[in-house]
Amino acid sequence: MAFKEQLAGKLKDKLNEEELKLLPTGFQFIGDIVILNLKPELAKHEKDIGEAALSLLPRFKTVCVRKGAITGKYREPQIEVVAGIPNTETIHTENNCKYKLDISKLMFAKGNVSERARLSKLVAPGEVIVDMFAGIGYFSVPLGRLSPAGKIYSIEWNPNAFHYLNENIKLNKIENVETFFGDNREIVPKLIERGIKADRIVMGLLPPPKDFIETALKISKKGTIIHYEDILHADEEKRKGEIEKTMGYLKEEAAKKGMKAELLHMQRVKGYAPKLDHYVLDIKII
Repeated sequence: MAFKEQLAGKLKDKLNEEELKLLPTGFQFIGDIVILNLKPELAKHEKDIGEAALSLLPRFKTVCVRKGAITGKYREPQIEVVAGIPNTETIHTENNCKYKLDISKLMFAKGNVSERARLSKLVAPGEVIVDMFAGIGYFSVPLGRLSPAGKIYSIEWNPNAFHYLNENIKLNKIENVETFFGDNREIVPKLIERGIKADRIVMGLLPPPKDFIETALKISKKGTIIHYEDILHADEEKRKGEIEKTMGYLKEEAAKKGMKAELLHMQRVKGYAPKLDHYVLDIKII
């Protein structure tokens, strides 16, 4: 029986017929926390709905409801606990990696799971990697745990994310990651002063981090691979034009430093919005 039908069965004595039709068809989970998206008409019943969901999903400890869009300088989710243990910190496991986070303060994009696994498989032994937008270790953790990377330099400017980045490095017993708190435009020059040049650069940020391409190129060398996140049109012809525009800009910036840029591969990650998809462009500096 579908989740919505099971939920309706639990709530048939508390919600009217119209309200029952508005129940969610599914749920998201991060670690041991269930997250529900409820329509405004169900707001007055959110605690009952949360309790019903928890009874149907006994392996979870907490049920939360989204209260609005992601907001603020650090893009914090608006989440409220409605049932179970009043705790928004959890440990989520994916690809044999553990991620500790507070879901009321930080996002976790589960749709990027395949991309996090893909990057780890591309790394050659001993590579030097710079993760420019490390977050809680979305890429740094699998790169450190699953790949043969030599050294990973992980940069993050959100204090909450930086806290969990360090927690997750310890949690996964990773020894080849060095973390830096601050804006990568200030941190990268300091790495360069230490003689560091990247074999691989992860630019895991949306919206597309165009303003940071110059910084990435500063720590690049011939042979560096840059993984650049982009939002592209689902229509093939329109997407082709958008890629040409992105690569045109990147080639111009590379030329200023006496280098060239070549698109090696483009990987669709997931849908992003109507007629838009999330892609990663694998770009080689030559």
